[in-house]
Amino acid sequence: MDESTRAVYETHAAEWAERRPPSLVDEAASFSRRVLPGRPIVDVGSGAGGYFPFLRRPLVGLDGARAMLLAGRGVAADVPVVQGDLEALPFAPRRLGGAWARASYLHLRRFDLPAALAHLQHALAVGAPLEMTLRAGTGEGPLPNDDFPGRFFARWEAEELAPLLLGAGFTVDELSRSKDWVTVRARAARTLPDFVGPGMRLLICGLNPSVVSADRGFGYAGATNRFWRAAVLSGVIAEAHARQPFLVLARDRVGMTDLVKRATPRASELQPADYRAGAARVAALVAWLRPEAVVFVGLAGYRAAIDRAAHAGWQEVPFGGVDAYVMPSTSGLNAATSLGALVEHLQAAHSKRDGS
Repeated sequence: MDESTRAVYETHAAEWAERRPPSLVDEAASFSRRVLPGRPIVDVGSGAGGYFPFLRRPLVGLDGARAMLLAGRGVAADVPVVQGDLEALPFAPRRLGGAWARASYLHLRRFDLPAALAHLQHALAVGAPLEMTLRAGTGEGPLPNDDFPGRFFARWEAEELAPLLLGAGFTVDELSRSKDWVTVRARAARTLPDFVGPGMRLLICGLNPSVVSADRGFGYAGATNRFWRAAVLSGVIAEAHARQPFLVLARDRVGMTDLVKRATPRASELQPADYRAGAARVAALVAWLRPEAVVFVGLAGYRAAIDRAAHAGWQEVPFGGVDAYVMPSTSGLNAATSLGALVEHLQAAHSKRDGS
């Protein structure tokens, strides 16, 4: 949430609570019946706590404006509240049993939504539901005739959100638009989200997450996988950030995604059609976010999805409008490629990105 929007809510919390009574009471009750039992759920962007009486316990309210949280305490004293950032949620991995997000993520820039959703998916247990509403439409900025002027809004069409939710590691159950709103009903999947955003120097694209990686929350998590060692030795990422994809994105400006979002024990379980469908999604993501280059880790997947005759190295044809580099798999099963060779491939991609 930008500071001007936060300031509006800090200043007008009491007025907001009076003028914005909850309008989705039945939907909140229905959502509560779908949450995972025995786990806390979160009202993300809880505002003045209008939905607290209709959401299942245990419940925590999170908002960026302290004045809103104080108002929420007066609605339901049994609900703990925390001041927090949608782009850096203060919850342990896989802890939450559900997330209710009424008109909250619409205050983020469009470019920032994928990483924010990744933080949310990271905090939700597998199968936990998400119910989210966003403003329908295109573009971003203030709303005309806003009765609380000074707020920032991003507007979305349902067809734009579908691939972003898939990339963020959600299974979409329902995606619908009314006149002014888009409603999302989805569940956290057993996979990794995309760790992506604006200003990426490199976007690392793997084949698909292993189930080990999905459960540990970062890619290339297998005991014999050499990606993180090669990435550090090559200078692509700082050693202190290894195996921490949110830090890698924020500090090293290196994003991570996969051609296929479905987690499997081995990439060999995927079919060429899986790679081709995933390549279309990743190409659209690249064309939107415009990293300086894309590095594909796994020659077999790139050949199956994009170019059967491809060789390791820089590709003649850009991918999604940006330069593309293909390198061998870092899996321990690829014993034919040494750690030194993997380091050299990442250095080649890194050095061209630096212009050297």
